Amino acid sequence: MSGLREYLAEKNQALQARRERIRTNGAEPVALSASVKAEGRSGVRRIRIRDFQILSDSDTDFAGYNLGPSSPELQQGVLGSCLTHIFLIQAAERGVWLDSLEVEVTGQLDPRANQPGFEHVPVYPHNIRYHVRIVSPASETELKELHAAVERSCPILNLLAQPQQIAGTVEHVSPEQAAETAS
Repeated sequence: MSGLREYLAEKNQALQARRERIRTNGAEPVALSASVKAEGRSGVRRIRIRDFQILSDSDTDFAGYNLGPSSPELQQGVLGSCLTHIFLIQAAERGVWLDSLEVEVTGQLDPRANQPGFEHVPVYPHNIRYHVRIVSPASETELKELHAAVERSCPILNLLAQPQQIAGTVEHVSPEQAAETAS
């Protein structure tokens, strides 16, 4: 056993240990947080999540410097990452051996959205699709059951398929107030 199969065996052990900790000690919802700051002169968005940083930028035709993926591109990547992780979790739980797993996510974003004559065009990524390529000794039935389990339990896939309300607020700070708090 090597490569991805070995990892799936480790993943299964970790999942069992995690479930036992939750069963024994209970669990509370996990708070998720990300902060994003637009950097001066470039407009590059620095995303901070825990101890990690990701740069998001626009292409040069949108006044960007192409220093990182755009937000809609990151969203496609986040969906692909989540699907991949949930495939691994579900395969480990079911004892489905995988030799290789690749997920490709595609979609469209129409720059004409909200323009005269294109009011019907979504401003958000749409026509989102994913393709999974699995190399595995598993049967077609096992892979269909694995896929169904992934679609039931993938948090980002379900968020996009069944959106929720998002609340937002804006805090207005004058330049003078900002200078006072910076010193």
